[in-house]
Amino acid sequence: MLNLLLFDQIPIEEQLSIEEDLLRNDDKNWCILNTGSKKTIILGLSSKKEEMLNIKKVDRDNIPVIKRFSGGGTVIVDSNTLFATFIFQKKSHCFPPYPKSIANWTKEFYQKALQIPHFDLKENDYTIKNHKVGGNAQYIRKNRWLHHSSFLYDFEDTNMDYLLNPITQPSYRNQRNHLDFLTRLKPHISKKNFIKKIQAELNKRYQITSPKKIIL
Repeated sequence: MLNLLLFDQIPIEEQLSIEEDLLRNDDKNWCILNTGSKKTIILGLSSKKEEMLNIKKVDRDNIPVIKRFSGGGTVIVDSNTLFATFIFQKKSHCFPPYPKSIANWTKEFYQKALQIPHFDLKENDYTIKNHKVGGNAQYIRKNRWLHHSSFLYDFEDTNMDYLLNPITQPSYRNQRNHLDFLTRLKPHISKKNFIKKIQAELNKRYQITSPKKIIL
């Protein structure tokens, strides 16, 4: 059994709050899809603002900055970011519930669901060819795990001015700046088909409860 939540432009801080509650206080399996958020910068749990952000520009433009409960890197999200989250009981799958195994499962899931040429997982990033198109983070508990992802359907180039080139980064990035390093989903798939294809793949693998669509 899998419960499916469909959000339309729910603020990312609210989505993260719902995810953490479902992870910690529920025992069901969940998939959460969200088609955007207000512009927000999200730091990983252990990230430091002064190492990840151009604080002067962030403060000047009054961009909200929040920390999520999971690790991972720093991202800026907006109305053109697509979010996908899986929350599962460890016993729901046959693979060992460790970070690499979970990430490889999501890679295989998205490859089959989206059918985008050259879509892959490099280190901890979703990529098309040698460019990052999505990031993810995980939280693993005793009996449950969570894997949440943000995909760059589209983005404003100027958004990347708020982010510094991180000190710790994947080797394939090779110190490229954000605009040389990132790419977009938009040329490959529509927002509607992104959601539709993920739902179709979920239906192949799980017994889905009636999707709950929430618009805020």
